[in-house]
Formats: sequence, C-alpha cells, structure tokens
Amino acid sequence: MSTEHWQGKRVTVAGLGISGIPAAKALHGLGAHVTVVNDGDDERSRAQAAELEALGITVRLGDGATLPQGTELIVTTPGWQPDKPLFTAAAEAGVEIWGDVELAWRLRGPDAADWLAITGTNGKTTTVRMLAAILEAAGLRTAAVGNIGVSLLDAVLGEERYDVLAVELSSYQLHWAPSLRAHSAAVLNLAPDHIDWHGSMAAYAADKGRIYEGNTVACVYNAADPATEDLVREADVAEGCRAIGFTLGTPGPSQLGVVEGILVDRAFVENRQKQAQELAEVADVEPPAPHNIANALAAAALARAYGVPPAAVRDGLRAFRPDPHRIEKIAEVDGVGYVDDSKATNTHAAEASLAAYDPIVWIAGGLAKGASFDELAAKSAPRLRGAVLMGADRELIREALARHAPEVPVVDLDRTDTGAMSAAVREAARLARPGDTVLLAPACASMDMFVNYNKRGEAFADAVRALAAERA
Repeated sequence: MSTEHWQGKRVTVAGLGISGIPAAKALHGLGAHVTVVNDGDDERSRAQAAELEALGITVRLGDGATLPQGTELIVTTPGWQPDKPLFTAAAEAGVEIWGDVELAWRLRGPDAADWLAITGTNGKTTTVRMLAAILEAAGLRTAAVGNIGVSLLDAVLGEERYDVLAVELSSYQLHWAPSLRAHSAAVLNLAPDHIDWHGSMAAYAADKGRIYEGNTVACVYNAADPATEDLVREADVAEGCRAIGFTLGTPGPSQLGVVEGILVDRAFVENRQKQAQELAEVADVEPPAPHNIANALAAAALARAYGVPPAAVRDGLRAFRPDPHRIEKIAEVDGVGYVDDSKATNTHAAEASLAAYDPIVWIAGGLAKGASFDELAAKSAPRLRGAVLMGADRELIREALARHAPEVPVVDLDRTDTGAMSAAVREAARLARPGDTVLLAPACASMDMFVNYNKRGEAFADAVRALAAERA
C-alpha cells in the first residue's frame, strides 16, 4: 500500500505491548490519525502511553470497549479475543479488523522478502530458529520474526533488506490475517490449546490452517498428525503448490524422514520415487529428542522448498542451539541427568518431552488451563520412576497418575513459597537412581507460582546447581 493510502486515515490500535506499540508508531509514521485503546490502566500502560503521546498519538487507557468515533480500520494485538465488545461494535459499523501480521503483510514493499511461515501447538519457536539458521548457512539474508518476539513490522519497514523471513505465527495472529499468502508454510502439530480464545477445537484448527492459504510452493504437514494433512487438503493454494510431509520413520515420495540415523529428503529430488537426498545426521540435531528431530525435518522441508542446498541444512542444524528452558540439560549429579523443559506448558508438549527419556522422575504442575491429564499419565506411566507435583492444579495430575500409574511413587508438594522448586528438586533426587533423568516438564502454565516459564526454569536450574555444589 502506498503512503498516500494512509494519509489522514483514522486507525484504532487495540492494545499496547510488543505488537501494539510498533503498529501505532508505524501507522503514525505513514500519516494516519492513530488512537490506541487499552483495557488496562496500570503503571506500565501509563508509561507506554506517555511514550506514544509524546509522538502525537492519542491513547485511551481503561476503555478498550468503545469504538472511537470515525474509526476506519482496527489493528489489533494478538491477545484480544474475537468476542471483545470493540470488535462487535466494529462489525456493526462495517469497520475492517486486521492483526499486526496482516498490517505487516500489507505494508511490504515491491521487492519484499518471501515469507516461510510456521505454526503449530508446540515447537514453533525452535523450528523457526532452526529454519533461520539453515537459511543463514545458505548465505541468505534472513531473520526469525513474528510471534518469536521480533516484530514483523520492524522487519518489513526497517532499513535492513532480507531475502527471506522465517516467520512464527500463533493461532491468534492467523485469525486476524486474511490476506497473508506465504511462499511455503508448515503446521507442526495440533492439540487442544487456547480453546477459551477460539471457542472450539475446530475454530482453533481452522485458524491454524489459514497459514496454508495461497501458498505457492509447499504446504508442509506432520505425517504423524493427520489433522495437519487435513488442513492442507482444505486449503486454497496456488497452482502447482505441493503437499510435503515429514516423518520420524522412513519417508515416502514427497516426504522428509529418517533412515538409519540420517535425515533424508524424498520430496525435493529429481526422482522422488527412487531417490533420497541425505541432509544431515540425527546427531546434528541438538538435542536429538524425537520431537526436536521432527522440528528439524519441518525446518529442512521449508528450506528445501526455498531451494536451499543439502549442505546448508546440515550446517544450519549443526550451528543451531535451542533457547533456554527447552529440553535443556542443566547438569548430571550422582549419575542422574537434570533437564529443564519449563517451556512444556501444556500436555502435548510434556508428552513429547517425556517420550525423550527413560526412566524419568517427573516434576510437574502449575495452572492446568482446563487440561485433562489422563492420556498423558497413561502414555508416560512405563517411563516414570516417580513424580513430584507442585502448583495450583497438581491434584489433577496426581489423580490421573493414581488412575493410570498407581505403582509410581508421587510426592505432593503443598507449598508455593520461593523454596518450593528447591524442595521439588531434592525430592526428585531422592527418588532418582543413576541413569535416570529428573525432568521438569510441567504440562501446565507457570503463573500460579512464577512470573513466566522462564523464571520457573531458572528456579529449577538454580536448585540443580545448588544440589550439584553440595554433592561435589
């Protein structure tokens, strides 16, 4: 869209934060009359408002329900639910609603970078960062952007020029991005999450599936998760766009998979019926847990769809290191490994984490967000040496373990003070034997006891290091 399009246009930005503030600044810079509305009116919001007001942007705190007079477009931050009164008022007034991703897509220049987009219930950030590492190894100008914390608007409007962007997209962002058309995209997996926001599992899946709309080269799906392939079938894609699967088993034609410890490509080769291209070794993936190998295959599929050579896939995976609190080994103490996967904030993520180790002393609990733990307990029971439960909804996990793993010893920690994690680690150490793994994979959100999952992981790591120092 040209700058002239925005001159004098009355745009309301719904919400402050890491996407609302860049959106407001970008629109103001283009000449729009911007009003920011925000439900909250706390100290942080007032400081953010002062920053925007100094630029000449109107900010209305404590009232996110009323549509400002004359609004011609709403740009919303991802967290605002579709049933907000502001959006109801906009619909009645015939006002269009975009998300920050939609705005970034519309503001791209004529020589804009291609987008390789990734969504899924779990693994998005890791896969996006793997993809960026592979693209960099191929000599391409790239960045990991989107829901990963780097604003897409900054990437699109900044001075640095990119060849291609590795874009992480949440279901919230995809809901408000109707015109997004990626070069290629992947849905890593689908499991119940954020149902309170979307209203149903079907609506959640449909929003995830928007990522495939208009893809031009490849729709990448998880062969072990049929729901992701269903989304590909339902998508309206460009002529010639292909469905590309990834699997932890031996790949069929048009798939990437694993053969005798080697990641191989049977999709982007001359004769996919008879040929397979070696890309990397399983040992090149850090850590080589099954779900992380799946992430690597999805990243490789998108990179190969973009024309990246096999050597760059290998070199990128070798260079990649996961973010903290994602199946991160903290230490080994008395022959027991201690692993921090605090990012496993739902049952689907915890199941993947638990599948990577055996035997396990499991530290779990927190805010369940309405989840059921029966399936997780039943699947994980054979691997469990014991469990240490903490947090507000630990009873739900204890009851599931009692039903499906009654022989597994459980320690129920009824405390929420700052020493609770240290106590959990010590109880886990008492249950563990040499060769075991003590795994923090909470299957729950952290906010009952910690500011976020990062702080929870840091508390675990501190407790493990203290234990190691005592026993050194």
